[in-house]
Amino acid sequence: MEQIKSIQKVDFKVQGMTCSSCSNNVQKKLNSLEGIIDASVNIATEKGQVEYDSNKIDIKSILNAVDNMGYKAILDEEKNTEKVTLKIKGMTCTACANKVEKSLNKIEGIVSANVNFAVEKVTIEYDPKKTRLIDMQKKVSSLGYELNIEEDEENLIDEDEIKINKAKKTMMTSIIFTIAIKGLMLIQMFITPIPGYLPIIAVLGIPIIFGTGWHVHVASWKALKNKSPNMDVLVTLGSLPPYLIGLMALFFPLQSFIEMATSIMTFHLIGKYLEARAKGRASQAIKKLLQMGAKTAKIIVDREEIEIPTKDLQVGDVMVIRPGEKVPTDGIVVEGNGLLDESMATGESMPVKRQKGDEVIGATINKQGLLKVEVTKVGKDTFLSQVVKMMEECQGSKVPIQEFADRITGYFVPAIILLTIGTFISFNIFSEFHLSIIKWGATFLPWINPEMTPLTLAFITSTAVLVISCPCALGLGTPTALMVGSGMGAENGILIRNGEAIQTFKEVKAIAFDKTGTITKGKPEVTDLVMAEGVSEEDFLYYAATIEHGSEHPLAHAIMEKAKNEKINLGKVIDFNAVVGMGVTGNIDGERIFVGNRKLMKENNVSYGAYEEELIRLEEEAKTAMMIAKGDQLLGIIAVADPIKEDSPQAIAALEAMGIKTAMITGDNKRTAAAIGKKVGISHVIAEVLPDGKVEEVVKLQEKYDTVAMVGDGINDAPALKQANVGIAIGTGTDIAIEAADVTLVRGELSGIISAIKLSRAIFRKIKQNYFWAWFYNALFIPVAMFGLLHPMLGAAAMAVSSLNVVYNSLRLKKVDISPIYVGK
Repeated sequence: MEQIKSIQKVDFKVQGMTCSSCSNNVQKKLNSLEGIIDASVNIATEKGQVEYDSNKIDIKSILNAVDNMGYKAILDEEKNTEKVTLKIKGMTCTACANKVEKSLNKIEGIVSANVNFAVEKVTIEYDPKKTRLIDMQKKVSSLGYELNIEEDEENLIDEDEIKINKAKKTMMTSIIFTIAIKGLMLIQMFITPIPGYLPIIAVLGIPIIFGTGWHVHVASWKALKNKSPNMDVLVTLGSLPPYLIGLMALFFPLQSFIEMATSIMTFHLIGKYLEARAKGRASQAIKKLLQMGAKTAKIIVDREEIEIPTKDLQVGDVMVIRPGEKVPTDGIVVEGNGLLDESMATGESMPVKRQKGDEVIGATINKQGLLKVEVTKVGKDTFLSQVVKMMEECQGSKVPIQEFADRITGYFVPAIILLTIGTFISFNIFSEFHLSIIKWGATFLPWINPEMTPLTLAFITSTAVLVISCPCALGLGTPTALMVGSGMGAENGILIRNGEAIQTFKEVKAIAFDKTGTITKGKPEVTDLVMAEGVSEEDFLYYAATIEHGSEHPLAHAIMEKAKNEKINLGKVIDFNAVVGMGVTGNIDGERIFVGNRKLMKENNVSYGAYEEELIRLEEEAKTAMMIAKGDQLLGIIAVADPIKEDSPQAIAALEAMGIKTAMITGDNKRTAAAIGKKVGISHVIAEVLPDGKVEEVVKLQEKYDTVAMVGDGINDAPALKQANVGIAIGTGTDIAIEAADVTLVRGELSGIISAIKLSRAIFRKIKQNYFWAWFYNALFIPVAMFGLLHPMLGAAAMAVSSLNVVYNSLRLKKVDISPIYVGK
């Protein structure tokens, strides 16, 4: 047990990675450490995740290993404190600011408060469990000033925006100097010689090669030092040596390559900027979800309604939600009726009715009616936060196909460097052969000059080989598709926990379903009461509901609901016992009562032969028939039916049409199970299965069909969901089932499985397309470059286009129709 407890999983950010070679090298290093069970690093999200044994290695050693490689690892720790920057009105001098600052710092729960009089703002770090922003506002108000407790929007800067703006600034600086160099080059070539041309362009090249491009050279040095060359090494080799040779041309009769060197670096920076923008678009789904939440909430305090920031809410607060307002956080309705638009969570456009006792989800919209909702979840426990967490887990995971691409990428850069050296040597040894190809190319390619010396041509050609090769496209193929696809899924109520499920899903040959709450609604109703002669309905329901009061089974709730509607007062149960797979027993008013199936009656010598035909009839009507006995006397039969979900037959028919076999695993008797299976079109019914037998049944299906998915919603489904190749949880089910699953259907309808399959196939199709175009690009252009037919500047531009093509191809996923209506295989 201790061994299990020692296994931990943490997420962290990795700063300084520039291409997929970097992420692969970090991942390889982490996986080589003793105590690491599994590590994955994602270049698209710039995040890592490790599962490790804390008895063998600590998190500090893991982060240090990344830092020692020249990158920066930052742990994604859950903060106990919040930090906000708020506006203060009414201060007239620094004395006012000092007064406010001292007063705030005296409040319990405030770690620090710093008031800036010049900008009229205060930055506060505080523990939300000990104090609220509303308390701070009241304190400041008592001093005669006004504190605006809505967080200053100017300080809420998107991380992606920071990266994009930084990349844009770097790119624009490089472009300005490159345009100046190109302008001078054109004047020098076509208009008139410029005095001091070489010194001028050499000076103009310094801000590009050693300014905007300096971070590339630093990354190259780190990569070489760690014996893990990456794309930065290729860019450095393609820009720094040509520039240095250009400087030598100031003193020796050599050709200047300064123009080429600066262009290569600029094209690389343009590509990085466009890539940052595209990656930002790919990660929009998570940002959209986070922005969906309400900024403020109206709560009742001392019978008064006050407005506070949503982040200030605490469990137990009662929120007031009027028509047109968003539900600030998860809760339960304590008063009122309303119609809620839950499309952000479920993808369902039709509003749903919510009344007292119903749960509501934060960020959904109240379309009609006034609701009072008690807060049940805040912060990271809310539905919205859990969705974001699952999406980040998916985006941070790897698809099996990616492992092959990662292995290839690991050898890619060293192979390109060897090809470059080989090309340079070949050009000098077999000059005539290469020159003949270049002369042929010069007849239709304007950038080729066969009049150059073999040494110059060899240098230009080998530089072209360096800069045309781009491992980034290979590294971005999977993560960008996962980013876009998981976002689409979340918008449609499909939450995918890991990337492996996407690849496995398309190979599923059979899907097994739990019955209650999955195929059926999970809210059974009493349909029939068959009482023995002389037994009154009141006594019958009294015994049935009293004993079932101790049970958590959905069927028990149906019986208790029936007794409640009939206004029957319940008694007290002594020695209650739930007999797995049979029913329940207990003592009521000194009498031993049994409620259950034939097995339970047989074990307790209760004769039921006279009611066998009635039992069969009810079971053939897809009803669960339970017998009730007092001692050895049968009191009668109570039948409960769990209505089948409206879309279950259509969804199962669609799966069968797609060539996927369907099975139902249930504890019901064979007749009832067969009746339900027939109604919904299930091809394989497995009945009378005890809860702990579901795993065994999934294993049997795997032996027969190889790849099997399991759909369930209850705690007892969790082991089977784990055993299945793909576990699918119904979102209306328990947290344990959802945690055990690979895919969660928030809406709780089986039609979501069709959408999930279509989405997984679309994502995997995009991943394969991305890899094809990445390989095709390299396979096509590297030989062209090796034969001297590609100018390095064009190669640098093409390198940028290759990465962009992969990202934008992933973005095209958004156009794919994943509606649950069956269209085709």
